[in-house]
Formats: sequence, C-alpha cells, structure tokens
Amino acid sequence: MSLHPLIALGLLALLSACSQTPPATTPAPAPVPRPAVSTAPLTPLPAELRELSGQLLDVPLAGEAEVALLLVDQRDRPLLLLASTRLSGKGGALPFSLRFAPNQLAPGMRAELRARVSQGGVLTLHLPPRQIDPSVSVALGELRLVPAP
Repeated sequence: MSLHPLIALGLLALLSACSQTPPATTPAPAPVPRPAVSTAPLTPLPAELRELSGQLLDVPLAGEAEVALLLVDQRDRPLLLLASTRLSGKGGALPFSLRFAPNQLAPGMRAELRARVSQGGVLTLHLPPRQIDPSVSVALGELRLVPAP
C-alpha cells in the first residue's frame, strides 16, 4: 500500500480545518479608568506608621517623578530608603503620599525628602533635600521643583 493517498487525505483534512471560520470570541472588556490620585489616605493610618503628603509643582506632562524619604548620615550620604513612590506628570500639581515606619532612625542619621523628575531618561528637575522630622506625620503642602544642574 502506498503512502501517497494517506498524505493527500491528511493535507485535505488540514486545509479544510484551516478554511473554517474561527469561533466567535467575546470582545475584551473596556479598560477601567484609574481613579484620580488623592492625598487623602484610603485606609486609616496604623499607630506605628507616619505619613508625609504634599504636592510637587510644575511637573511636566511627559515627566516621571520619583519621591523618596531617605535616611542619610552626617555626610549627606543615603543609607536607607524609608519610602518612595513613582508618579506620572500631568502638567500641573502632582499629589503624593508616603507612609513609613519611623523606628529605623539611629543616632547620627536624619531623614530627608528628595524628589526628581526625568523626561526621556534625562534628569530635568529636582527638589532640594528637605529635612523631615520622622516622629510625626506631616502635610508639606506645595513643593516647588528646581531645574537639575
């Protein structure tokens, strides 16, 4: 018996399977719009945590902002990241909120709030380091960024 009729039959079955219309698929659900960022906490602040909140001013529309609370030593060298967040610029004030545990502060260290804005991977703006008292929650209000050197 020759294999040619079997190969022809297999190819015919494959072609007929490919020519059929695919089963109807359900359309993907519409993306849910993200809620606007709010400086109000979504959950109550636990007693062991503190919170910094405020607004970065003049963040460009295409800018990526990073806000960080760092422990620094006496030589202004960062030692430990307490909290950070990344935000996308909207062409105006950009609210932020950082929650952190204040118990990591040792003698000789202090906490500083730092922020930077990049556009296309290039540092364009920054917030001069701002010393923070980590023992209390603070609403910093509006923080103006300055051009990066």
